Amino acid sequence: MESKGISEKDLIEQSPSAALSGVERLRDAYLSLMEKCLAGTIYQDKAFQAVGQGIYDASIREVGRDWPSMAHTMIGVRRLSNLRTLAERVIQERIPGDLIETGVWRGGACILMRAVLHAYNVTDRRVWVADSFEGVPAPDPQKYPADNGSDYHKFLELSVPLETVRGNIEKYGLLDAQIVFLKGWFKDTLPSAPIQRLALLRLDGDLYESTIVALNALYDKLSSDGYVIVDDYHVVPGCKHAIHDFLASRNIAPQIREIDGVGVYWQKP
Repeated sequence: MESKGISEKDLIEQSPSAALSGVERLRDAYLSLMEKCLAGTIYQDKAFQAVGQGIYDASIREVGRDWPSMAHTMIGVRRLSNLRTLAERVIQERIPGDLIETGVWRGGACILMRAVLHAYNVTDRRVWVADSFEGVPAPDPQKYPADNGSDYHKFLELSVPLETVRGNIEKYGLLDAQIVFLKGWFKDTLPSAPIQRLALLRLDGDLYESTIVALNALYDKLSSDGYVIVDDYHVVPGCKHAIHDFLASRNIAPQIREIDGVGVYWQKP
């Protein structure tokens, strides 16, 4: 790094605090650019007409209420920012464990989590990428009545093959041994997944079943002070129902914090 013609070595010797701020500035620039690319705001990526007008609307993308046609995530600007903040906090506060998203679509949120690890030179944590890679499962209303009427399984836009997600991660130079794929329905993969401990659990399964199965399988592996992020809390009634059924079953009442009017998160006591 150079600063006004001064070498990094000289800069550190002259002013260690100035050198540190330089690292932080570059880290922020890298992660901020990642967020803009992943959300598609940097090139104003249009939305699918399936759930919108087929145009780019910055105010809608801000809160992730459209399905981008090319961008690698649909969670929007604010939920991406929230994910980055919590992933950085996990590192800064030394909360032990890996990071996982259950329901990844094109992989954008996982890409951001891996980018955060890269930006902080963290080599002892992994990002778990859990998905069917075949879209959302058909609802099972007999077992999970809250999913009755869900039609997410009919949208082909929600089905993204594993190789496509793998390719997306590789495009950012972040595909390595710290990325672990869990392919299959959550009921088949999550209970037996070889995950030792988690620091951050991001849920984006679009159904009651997908949400409750993930919580039952993974919550006990989440470290104290670790974070749970729920992407669909305010827009998928079955998801919200699953969250409160789970919390009631554990007799716990964490402080649920708002993100953008769609997603929420809480910190495990």
